[in-house]
Amino acid sequence: MAREIGDRNLESLSFMNLGSAYLLQGQYQQAIECYQRSLEIARKISDRNTEGKSLANLGNAYNYLGQHQQAIGCYQQCLEISREIGDRNSEGLSLMNLGNTYNYLGQYQWAIEFFEHCLEIAREIGDRNTEGKSLANLGAAYNSLAKYQRAIKFCQQSLEIVREIGDRNSEASSLMGLDNAYNFLAEYQRAIEFFQQSLEIVREIGDRLVESASLCNLGNAYNSLEQYQWAIEFFQQSLEIKREIGDIRGEAIAWHNLGLALEKVDRESDALGAYRNARELFQTMGLDDNVQLCNNAIERLSQPKPPVVSRRGFWAWLPRLWRWIRAWFQR
Repeated sequence: MAREIGDRNLESLSFMNLGSAYLLQGQYQQAIECYQRSLEIARKISDRNTEGKSLANLGNAYNYLGQHQQAIGCYQQCLEISREIGDRNSEGLSLMNLGNTYNYLGQYQWAIEFFEHCLEIAREIGDRNTEGKSLANLGAAYNSLAKYQRAIKFCQQSLEIVREIGDRNSEASSLMGLDNAYNFLAEYQRAIEFFQQSLEIVREIGDRLVESASLCNLGNAYNSLEQYQWAIEFFQQSLEIKREIGDIRGEAIAWHNLGLALEKVDRESDALGAYRNARELFQTMGLDDNVQLCNNAIERLSQPKPPVVSRRGFWAWLPRLWRWIRAWFQR
């Protein structure tokens, strides 16, 4: 209809919405094609607002595919447009998206700077939703830096806000931040309680991405408690969802975690397969440090094991040795 009446703005918006539908279904390449068509039209008709939104959505799709540098380029262009047109809300979201991407890349100080700037804007314009998300993201970044008490502080602040405004999705994210912090602090039972709360919420709202993350976190907690069969079960559930929704980075992490748990129960062949699957995906994304971790694990499992000397066999042989010694002295 938009094409029939020559409404280029509506055509661009239709492409963007179609892209978002594909994104939710995990069909990221189709989503990217739609966002690019939306972006192309928005630029032709000089619709800066839709151009910025198309770039933000395009960045999200690239992130899901693990193509983080492309995502950063899109978010930076979106940030420039939002500042140019004075859209403070979009400016804050662009900063948050940049922070999340640098968090994925392990550049946590950069991530924190973007999250703090986003938090400042959210408080300035009274955007409680973005304020809560910014606090949760700061908690995640400080968890990655092993500053767990600071992480707990930010996640608790976030949890208060998102419960107040009824944002169930962000509530799950805040709970995950808390359970991660307590997991790192070796308070595993407390961590598991938060993991289960977040899992219940995401299943209720149908957020498959966060559900898979919650399952992975539960696996990590049970792994730390040396309850490896439980850990394996949760990692496998997480892996199934990651593959279903096309989360390549998450799938690689799930394979690696599964390999660690399988190794603990002496399923070495299965562990090798898991590490190799993880390595292949990390190579696809160009994450060399993660590739090296997988290589180290594969090399460790591929080393020949020294023969195990049976204690029973030794003691059975000892009397024969003693008889031989006595016979020698009696010559």
